[in-house]
Amino acid sequence: MPKVTEEYIIQKKKMITDAAYELCLQKTVSTVTMQDIIDRTGLSQGGIYRFYKDIDDIFADMIRQMRERVSIKGKIDEILAQKDLLPPTEITNRLFGMLAEFMSSELMGIEKIDFELSVLAMNAPQRIDKIMKSIPEVGNMEYLTMRTMEFLEEQRLSGKIHPRVSVEELLAYISSAYGGIQMTCIVHNCYRHERNPLTSLYQPQILLGTLAKTANYLMGEESD
Repeated sequence: MPKVTEEYIIQKKKMITDAAYELCLQKTVSTVTMQDIIDRTGLSQGGIYRFYKDIDDIFADMIRQMRERVSIKGKIDEILAQKDLLPPTEITNRLFGMLAEFMSSELMGIEKIDFELSVLAMNAPQRIDKIMKSIPEVGNMEYLTMRTMEFLEEQRLSGKIHPRVSVEELLAYISSAYGGIQMTCIVHNCYRHERNPLTSLYQPQILLGTLAKTANYLMGEESD
């Protein structure tokens, strides 16, 4: 029997995770099945199980590859590296501007899958626990939350900001609001309601721009 090379294994696993990713874009994550992946790849059932235990094992590897392919950690670091040169509110504006660009470019890609994974977490928490436990890397949003908490606490202690709420409450609010904006933009992109007078405002740049203004106000920025 010919020896199976590491390159062969990597190629086959990428074929499987690429198929899973494409299916997750076409369907909801929770409805993608192992049979779907078998049909998409043309591999046999045994061919799939040779590399993965089950579909959640495939999802875990797919998410790991997504994080490697589209990471905003470097951009976060670049913006926060200017914290001694720019006002805190400008740092906030740049972070939200970067997030708006990311959400716009990945709205029906990584953002859609991320949102549907959060829905899956509500309906089948044991599956998400299993998927995420096998991913040691910190995701984009987790990294942003950690770095932003460090930044805000540092700015508060130095007297550069005077938050109207605690740093923890502010970050919890931003995280919740971001999730709502993500859901609204994804749903609107899939199902446009032309009669809704707010239709034109359901855009990442607009909604995250408003969230940035709210965050700056909660950070202690005085209103005009």
